[in-house]
This record gives sequence, C-alpha cells and structure tokens, in this order.
Amino acid sequence: MKDLKLAILLGTALLLLINKTFANSSHFKHGFIGNLKGSFSGKIADANTHAALQGVTVYFIDIKVGGSTNADGQFSLPNIPEGKHLVEISHIGYTTIAEQVEISGDTKKDYSLSQSVVENNAVIITGVGVATQLKKSPYQVSLLRRDDLMQSTSTNIIESLTKIPGVSTVSTGPAISKPVIRGLGYNRVLTINDGVRQEGQQWGDEHGIEIDESSVNKVEVLKGPASLIYGSDAIAGVINIITNIPVENNTIKANILSSYQTNNNARLLNANIAGNVNGFNWNLYSSSTAAADYRNKYDGRVFNSKYSQNNVGGYAGYNGNWGYSHLLFSNFNLKAGLIEGERDDNGYFVKPLAGGTVVKATEDDFKSTLPLVPFQHIRHFKIATDNSFRFGKSRLTLNVGYQRNQREEFGNPENLKEQALFFDLKTITYTAQWHLPEANGFKTAIGVNGMKQQNTNRGIEQLIPDYNLFDIGGFVYTQKIINKITLSGGARYDTRNLDVKNLLEGSEVKGAAFKKSFANFSGSAGMAAQLSKQLNFKLNLARGFRAPSIPELASNGAHEGTIRYEYGDANLKSETSTQLDGGLEFNTTHLSVNLSAYYNTFNNFIFYKKLQSAGGGDSTINVAGANLAAFKFDQRNATLSGIEASIDIHPHPLDWLHIENTFSITTGKFKEAVESSNYLPFIPAPRLINEVRCNFNSLTKGIANFYAKIELDNTFKQNKIFTAYNTETATAAYSLLNAGIGADVVSAKGKTLFSLHIAGINLGDVAYQNHLSRLKYAAENMSTGRMGVFNMGRNFSIKINIPVSTHIKGE
Repeated sequence: MKDLKLAILLGTALLLLINKTFANSSHFKHGFIGNLKGSFSGKIADANTHAALQGVTVYFIDIKVGGSTNADGQFSLPNIPEGKHLVEISHIGYTTIAEQVEISGDTKKDYSLSQSVVENNAVIITGVGVATQLKKSPYQVSLLRRDDLMQSTSTNIIESLTKIPGVSTVSTGPAISKPVIRGLGYNRVLTINDGVRQEGQQWGDEHGIEIDESSVNKVEVLKGPASLIYGSDAIAGVINIITNIPVENNTIKANILSSYQTNNNARLLNANIAGNVNGFNWNLYSSSTAAADYRNKYDGRVFNSKYSQNNVGGYAGYNGNWGYSHLLFSNFNLKAGLIEGERDDNGYFVKPLAGGTVVKATEDDFKSTLPLVPFQHIRHFKIATDNSFRFGKSRLTLNVGYQRNQREEFGNPENLKEQALFFDLKTITYTAQWHLPEANGFKTAIGVNGMKQQNTNRGIEQLIPDYNLFDIGGFVYTQKIINKITLSGGARYDTRNLDVKNLLEGSEVKGAAFKKSFANFSGSAGMAAQLSKQLNFKLNLARGFRAPSIPELASNGAHEGTIRYEYGDANLKSETSTQLDGGLEFNTTHLSVNLSAYYNTFNNFIFYKKLQSAGGGDSTINVAGANLAAFKFDQRNATLSGIEASIDIHPHPLDWLHIENTFSITTGKFKEAVESSNYLPFIPAPRLINEVRCNFNSLTKGIANFYAKIELDNTFKQNKIFTAYNTETATAAYSLLNAGIGADVVSAKGKTLFSLHIAGINLGDVAYQNHLSRLKYAAENMSTGRMGVFNMGRNFSIKINIPVSTHIKGE
C-alpha cells in the first residue's frame, strides 16, 4: 500500500507539472514549439454508393488524437500540431487508408472507402518506434482489432492470437495461456501494454500475461527478433497490447460488455467510461470474471480448473498542440486453481484434505468458482506515465512505469492460508526516444530503455532466489523511402547486471549467491518493396539476444504448477540468434495471398531436459509425499525454420463470401544431437485453419456488420520431439469444428444500439491434447491408461456489447 500511494503521488505530480509547463508556458509555446496548433476535418463516404459513412475511425497514432464520423460522414479533429503526420482511416468491412497528411492550420480532406475485409494497409508502431504503414514495415507484423477479438471463438485473448499463422500458446487450463511465436515462448516473447514492458513471472508455464483481456482495443504481433527496439527478451517477437485510446474531443462514451460460456459456466461483466473535454481525456474500466471447472469427453469435469478474476484500470491525461501526457494505471487480480490431475483407481478426480487424506471430488466442488488447494493468487499493479513532447520538428517520447507483481501459491490442506511460494517482484521500466526531423527522406530515432527489478521471496519455500537486476540499452533506428522501396534498420548495445542472493531452504543454503553481467550487440536491416499495386515484398535480417532468466540460472525447487522439480545452471551464457525472413503479399479485389518463410540460427539455445537416475530411469525428488520428475536447464546451438501462408478468396459476384485458409509449420533442431535426439523440445505442431465466412456491411435497415462463419481447425500430429531422457512425448492429430455468428443492431439513424456475438467451439466435442498443453504431462488415469488431462470439450459462448456515447459542448 505504501508503494501504491507513493507511485500514485509521484505520477500525479509529474502529470500536473507537465501539463502546467507545456499548456501554460509561453516559453514552450513560442520558444521551442512555436505556434503549431492545427486541425483536421473532412467527410468520408462509400466509394461505390457515395453514401456517407458513420462511425469511421480517424486516428493519428503518434500523437494519440482521433475521432469518428457522425451520421453525415463528417469528422473534425482539433489540437493537431502542424507538420506531417500519418493518419489511419478504418471502418469494419472497408479497406483501411493510411497516408501522410500535411497539417497546416485548418486542414480539410475528404475520403472514399472501398468495401473489403482484408487488412493490408493498417498503421502499426511495433518494432519501428514510430507510426508506419504495415506494408512498409520490413517485419512480419499481424494485428487484431477489438472487432476481431469480439468475433473470436477462443476462451481468452492469447488463444485468439493463435488464428495468426506462426502464433501458438502454452496453456495450463482456460485461465492461463502464454504466447509462443514461431516455436519460442516464455522470456523470449516480450509483451508490451500501452508502452510499458509487462514484467511478471513470464518464465513459468502457469503464469499468464496478467492483462485484462476485455479492455483491449488492439493487438499487434511482431514475429521475429525485435531486440533492436526492445532489448533482451524480445528475441522471438513482441505482443503489443493497446488498451487506452483517447476518444474524440468533447465526447463521453460508456460501454458494457457481458459474456457467458456454457462449458465451464464462465461469466464476464466489463464496464468502461471514457471522455475527452477540451483535450483532457480519460478512460476507466472494470471487469469481473468467474468460471467453474471445465469438462471434456474423456475426463468429465477437470477438478480445480476453476478461476475468478477482478480487474480495474484506466488512464487520465491531456492532449495539446505540444503533444500529450497520460497517467496510466491497472490492477489485475486472479485466483486460479492448479490442476494436478490426481485420481483414484476408478479414474475419479480427488481433492486433498487435512490429515494427509484424499476424497473424491463432489459435484459441488466442480460447480464452485472458488479455487481449492493447490491454487495461486496473482496480483499485478501497474502505474506509468506516457508522454510525447514536440520540439519544433523533433519529438521526444518518454514512458516510465512501476509494476508490482505478487504471486502466492497455496497448497497445504492443513493450513489454507500458508503461502508455500510468494514471489514479490517490483520493476521500474523506462523508455525514451528522440525522433529527429525528417532529413533527405530519412526518419531517424535515437532511444534508450531498460529496467530495474527486485524480487523478494515471502513464502516458506523458495524456487528462485531473491535478486536485483538492472539493465540499460541504447539504439539508433532509421528509415528511408526511395520511390516504392522502404529501407530501415539500426543497431543497439545492451548491458544487464544481476545480483543474485543465496537460495534458501529454511536456514540452509541450497544455492550460492553470485553476481553476473551480460552484454551484447543487436541490430537489423530490412526492406519493404511495393513491386506493383498488387504485390509487396519484404526481406529482413536481424540479430537478437537474450540474457538467461533467473530461473534458468538459479532455480532449485518444486515447480508445482508444471508438476516438476527444476534445477538452474549459473554458468549459462546469453542466447544469440540471427534470423533471415522474407515475405510476399499479393492482393487483388477478389484474392489475397500472404507467404512468408524464415530461418533462425541460435548460439547457446537454452532448454530444459529431464534428468535420469543412476539406474537409467527418471530422476525423481520426493516433495511433501509427491514424487516430482527432475529437470535441469542446458544449452546447445540450434536452428529454427518455418513457413507461414494464408489465402483469402472472395469471388465476384459473391463479394460477401470469403474462403480463408492459413497454414503454419515450424521445425526446430539441434546442430548436434543430444543423446541421439535432433529436435528441439516443445515445438508447436503444424496447423491448418479453413474458414468459410460471409459478411454484409448492411443486412437490413436495423442490422449492420453481419457475419456468419464456420471453421475447421486442423492440428497435425507432432512426432518430431525431444526424446532424450523421455523429456517430451508425441501428440496425436485432431480437428476442431468451430462456428460463429454476429451483428450490430442499429437505430434508424445508423447508431449502434448493441452488438451480439454467438460462437461454438469444438462442436464435435473432440477429446484432444494440444502439444503445448502442460496438462498432458499430468498423472495417468489408472482406469483408462490415458496420460494427463485433456483440453476443453464442446463450448458455446455469447457476448453482448452495449455502447453509449454523448457529445458535449466544448470551448
């Protein structure tokens, strides 16, 4: 509570100081910045019918100023600094327009949008540090907007991302999913939330991203090394989650979202209110989720897969002609059961009781949404200040954040309040970028970022030691457009210092303290070429690195959530990778094709392997009466390669029909076999998704943005596994049938009254195990001989979203 009060006080003071200085100081208005106040207005219509389009989003990402068109198709955005800005104009069912606009005084421009559902001209910021057209970025970047997430047939936001080729998840039941990009996850994937590097316990299988999924407005996924902009831990890619987007000036908007899932009775209620009055803007959201145990055909109800979650967050700030300054905060609170999969001889799940006994789980146990032992309680508090200041034609962006991640694990039936593990992680992150004036076609940014981190153990057991971490890195990035070719690249240098304390078991030292430093260079060079109006080509060469995580260096203990005992290795070196990837994008009115391929070579790739006993069997360690398999981290040189493809056919004259297919395959190999095993562990299986979809922007006078789809999700057999020491097992193929339908219900004036989305997941009730599911390594069901726990069975979901907005009179 002391940290919370101090952080809020400092953040509020900084925000008020910035606002007062920049909004009122004539020194900044006329000395550094000059009189740069402008506006942007116009009208947007359908290119074919010429009818005015309501609800079209007009947004300047770099300066975080935006709005939408009214019933007459008109928009008006005040307080825009004069100069060149990249504007994005987007609307459901229409092709996005992204172009540079020269703002000089009151600037007016009209637009016409053509109908399409294929996104190939969006604006992104991930990996390039400045707003850039997607087709001009050398990286493979995919994005999902809020409308895409609303239509998703997945159980959580990370599962929604798996529709993107090359993206998969490590899952531990429906509450916990971790992103995996091209076969790489954990500390190799960096999550960014509203400009703040998300720091929790991302090294663990049973730890999610700890962000309120119902508050998300947009997700950008960069596939490939992104160490140039973000430093260590972005060696596989970046998940950039954008929550807070200012609404248009002199507007107050509210929104209520509710959803229900039949399989585990999961229910969600989310509400938010946002406003913008003469530049002062804010957003406040709150959500509550509860779910009982999920079911599948083989296991029935899976004991202790239940969870409950309560979150709150938002921001407040000011946008002026000098830039913007926002204060952001969020508080994530999750209680989730830890699924161990223990059963009696008849195959029924059992729950532990005081006295060392177990009993068969009851129907009331399955229906409850309050997790039983063992369970984890995760709290993640975050506060940050996000700023952008204009200095003539230059711009300074500054983001400083404080996070406190607390993870408690409870597993003692004798004392339900006993904290077996309690990680208390405090992190300060910082990012500063100076965007130089455009010169001779070059757009250049110089930046520095890093973090200061402290972990303290407050439980009775220790898996990882207390430690202090500090890292800092500096980079330069530049981009130049030559006709229809965009060249970009840069270089970076990072250093990380670790001060690791003794790892204790009671008063006994089971891991000696040590200090280490890691430093490395990274960089990239790439191009995006528009070969023709329909054909775009991308090529990028990037070098990334990752310092070993604390668990990889120093863990020694029972990792209950993963059902294993693990050992770190203090002698591990930094991972380095060099990746070459390229892509072709072909888009016509009735056909869209995207093909990309990559080859990634690793030095000192870190992985964990199962240990063997002296007798040749699995090495096990008895912890509180349970035998846990022992694993240890190791490293070798390795390669990763893969192909990702998508094709969308929307034939004329059936322009409402879309036949979309996506395919991805990743292969990971050691350069030298480990105990006769060539393949890297835990590489996702090849996947093919076939979807038939119909879209109608206007179905009737009262129904807009109607869609209906049916999807066949095919996951192939994964038998290219790491067989050494029986570390990994093969996984069978399976196919899931999914479907969805939804629309906006609108008034006579075209205003959305509410949106309704209905989805069916795994309609065939297939019993399957995802290759990256940690639950497939749970205990054997002695009555059937099946190993582990299976994924969720048939599930129906319904979502209803009710928007409310009102315009107020400004100055």
